Amino acid sequence: MTTTFTGVPTLRTNLADYALTQAMKDGRVSSDLVRLDYCGPTPAHNGFKAMVRENRFDAGELAIVTFLQAKAYGKPYVLLPAPISGRLQHHCAGYNIDFGHLDPKDIEGRKVGVRTYTQTTALWIRGILRHEYGVDLDKVTWMTLGDGHLAEYRDPENCERLPAGSSIAQMMLDGELAAALLGEDMPKDERVRTLVPDAQAAAKDWFARENVVPVNHMFVVHENISKQRPDVVRELYRMIVESRARAEGVPAVFPPMGLEANRKGLQLAIDWTLDQKIIPHRLSVDELFDDVTGSLG
Repeated sequence: MTTTFTGVPTLRTNLADYALTQAMKDGRVSSDLVRLDYCGPTPAHNGFKAMVRENRFDAGELAIVTFLQAKAYGKPYVLLPAPISGRLQHHCAGYNIDFGHLDPKDIEGRKVGVRTYTQTTALWIRGILRHEYGVDLDKVTWMTLGDGHLAEYRDPENCERLPAGSSIAQMMLDGELAAALLGEDMPKDERVRTLVPDAQAAAKDWFARENVVPVNHMFVVHENISKQRPDVVRELYRMIVESRARAEGVPAVFPPMGLEANRKGLQLAIDWTLDQKIIPHRLSVDELFDDVTGSLG
């Protein structure tokens, strides 16, 4: 069944609370052209599977890895050049120093925990480990808690599933896992060290060299909205831009708005998802957008 977006449509929207979206969500930035029903779950990533498997939402944030997979498998969503979250990722792999010092290549032949193989944070930190520190990712056993968002996708053969209810953080602290890719869920424990040596300085150097802030989530819309109501899509982009301009607390180092400003980062995401066996074939940056969204910004 195709939804028709006439009049002032109400879009089922999955969007978490961020500094840069706060003015949209609290009504300071509103629209006469479109209404947003913020009906997604908390946290928003719990809605990604329903979005790409069931078309549960018309618009909202989506992890860039999930979107690249969705595009590769023909799902009906189109990208806006509007990052919702992103950060430098060098600090997102940790280990317990009590079990000995680890250099990045030391995880080869070992078990490393990650929530899902296709998690966006995991994509970025694995890519950093591979391209900056020479880690052979195929020689690591990735211990996962769940499957990815796309029903069509199967994890690589060097992935194993942990028992339901396992705590990756606790298993890393207990030495059952050599390391863990955890991002903000990394235990605040004095025994935990970053796998990347001096991660903050390494991230700063990488950003100075690459001028890319790895994007986590970007805004997407159902393709029918873009086909039927390009005015609504342009309005959504305006709302995000205006909300972001009003935001307080957005990090100084953050992904920019606009297609060309994000081209290098999106190309890197494509290259690394292909390299890590997350998408089945190469995509181009331009095919992530359509004529409407590609002209934004």
